Amino acid sequence: MELAKKIEAILFHKAEPLTLRELARLLNVGEKEIEGALSLLESSLTDRGISLLRKDDEVMFATAPEMSSLIEKINKEELSKDLGKASLETLTIILYRGPLSRSDIDYIRGVNSSFILRSLLVRGLIERIPNPEGARSFLYRPTFDLLAHLGVAKVEELPEYAVVREEMEAFEKTQGVNQASSEEGESPKSEEV
Repeated sequence: MELAKKIEAILFHKAEPLTLRELARLLNVGEKEIEGALSLLESSLTDRGISLLRKDDEVMFATAPEMSSLIEKINKEELSKDLGKASLETLTIILYRGPLSRSDIDYIRGVNSSFILRSLLVRGLIERIPNPEGARSFLYRPTFDLLAHLGVAKVEELPEYAVVREEMEAFEKTQGVNQASSEEGESPKSEEV
């Protein structure tokens, strides 16, 4: 059951489909062991609010089918509410810096953005596209509907796009330098006055 618990934690944390091969690599076990642990996990989720979805060689968590009316009601309420501060922050990052991966968004925000991204996807404000640099990850970008709602034909027409993008890139470079210095055990150096 220990392996099933680990798989449960990974699937919950990732909040996206994972292949059996990815799980085997992450847990340093064989795919047959993963398959056995998935069967245990699946049976432990019987009569619960969460179920294990399987498609080809991918697995992920989803709400149990019998909860669909409850989830539909919650989604309708969620879609009728205004966007919160965290959603607006994430949307702004995607608009001015995208397309970018969830890990890049998490790095910029400093917190996990999985649920915010899900909400923005459900609302049709952003879309997920395959990452050309990594077959196992996705990039997030604004949808045409969002651009039309904002009254722009392309992201470059957003207010102060060039200035904001330049400032974000400069901040990321600074953070990269500070991160590298702290990893080497050095503190960032300041100029002497």
